[in-house]
Formats: sequence, C-alpha cells, structure tokens
Amino acid sequence: MAGQNKKIEKFETEEEVAVRLAKYTADLSAKFVKERGAFTVVLSGGSLIDALRKLAEAPYKDSVDWSKWHVFWVDERVVKRDHVDSNYKLALDGFLCKVPIPLGQVYGINDALSAEAAADDYETCLKHLVQRNVIATSKTTGFPKFDLMLLGMGPDGHLASLFPGHPLVNEKNKWVTCIKDSPKPPPERITFTFPVINSAAYNAMVVTGEGKASAVCTALGNSQHSETLPAQLLSAEDELTWFLDKSAASNL
Repeated sequence: MAGQNKKIEKFETEEEVAVRLAKYTADLSAKFVKERGAFTVVLSGGSLIDALRKLAEAPYKDSVDWSKWHVFWVDERVVKRDHVDSNYKLALDGFLCKVPIPLGQVYGINDALSAEAAADDYETCLKHLVQRNVIATSKTTGFPKFDLMLLGMGPDGHLASLFPGHPLVNEKNKWVTCIKDSPKPPPERITFTFPVINSAAYNAMVVTGEGKASAVCTALGNSQHSETLPAQLLSAEDELTWFLDKSAASNL
C-alpha cells in the first residue's frame, strides 16, 4: 500500500479539511471536463457529505462546470430515497441541492427493488454508461474507471459497505453487489466492490474525528493490528490521498 501514488494530507481542523477538499475536487473536475468532457464522481454517505459543503460556496459554486458532473454512490442503504437512512437523500439535502447538476446525471439506486435486484440494476446502469464512454474503462483492470471517488471510513475501518472480515471484501468479479447482514444498520445495502473502487483514477479518503484515530493508525500501516481492515486495501490507478484532521491523525 505504500506506493508512490499514496499521499497523506493533515490539517488542524475539520473546517480546513473541507476547504482543501473543495479545491481538490474542483481542480479534478476541471481537469477531467477538459480531458474527457465529463466528470464522474462517486460519493459515500455519512460525514463525507458534510465535508463537501464548501463546494456549494464561492468560488466553486459559480466556477465549476456542474453540467458535466455525473454523480454515483459507492454504497447505498436499500431504503426508499426519501428515507432518513438514504445516502441519496443525505447528499441531495446537502451540497447537491445547492449546485446545478442535472438530476438525470445523479444516479441513485432503484428503491423499488430488492437488495440483489437493486445491485444488479445499478451495475447494468454503470455498464450502459461505460458503453457510452461517460464512465471510462481501466486499461489495466478492465473495470470501470471513475474519475474520483470521495470516500469515508468508519471507526471499524470499513469503507463503502465493505466491513472487516466480511466475504464481500474478497469479491473479485462483480462491479456492484449487495450485503444483507451489514453489522451497521440498516442491514441491507448495495456496494461497489474493491476491483471497481481501486480502479478509480483518484480516490480521496476523508477522515475526521478522534473516534477514528485508531483505525487510521492501523490503515496507514503504523499498527501491529492482526486483522487487515478494508481501508488498508484501498488504492487508486493514479493517486490515493488521505485527508485527515488533527484528531483523526492523532495516533500517527
């Protein structure tokens, strides 16, 4: 994991993380819109959405080409889109409602389907967008190559809905799969798999708060923890950056 394409950026406060994350995301948006004519960005839920709040403020709100954004979710709870647990609702109620991304380019799961069917349907959606070249394809892995994934990590070291010790961590073939026994409620979720996550051009892992300091220490290789955490398996085709506030980085 200690490859040349991994960076760690530390900040005093969560507010400084949010400021830096907005610039980082806006700069990548400009790069990919220029190179590809589109920007494919994948979100997770939880505190990550709040960390993106500066994107909806000056100077980014009026300078980013939001019409070229295509937004996806790395994982989603299998609930109705208006449910309090929905990552789609969390993002739409957060910064997404404040920026003019066309709603047809915001890809939530079909909330009328079962967990298995919702995962299959979401994978089919991705395959159609790959065929249209909206989503790039990794020349290395053959999996979809999203431009940027913005990820968070739980105190247990999970990312997306890939939890420590769960067999889905080892899924090698599917793009999107489902989990019915999530150790964190609600139990039914869909999630991208590691082959897709690690095929992204850029991955940003955003972690704040003292409650995650132990998992950060383990994930970044400075611990004798016997179990491999999902966050330790994270990589990216071009660059992986960890964005940490002082509290999250306190054990490093």
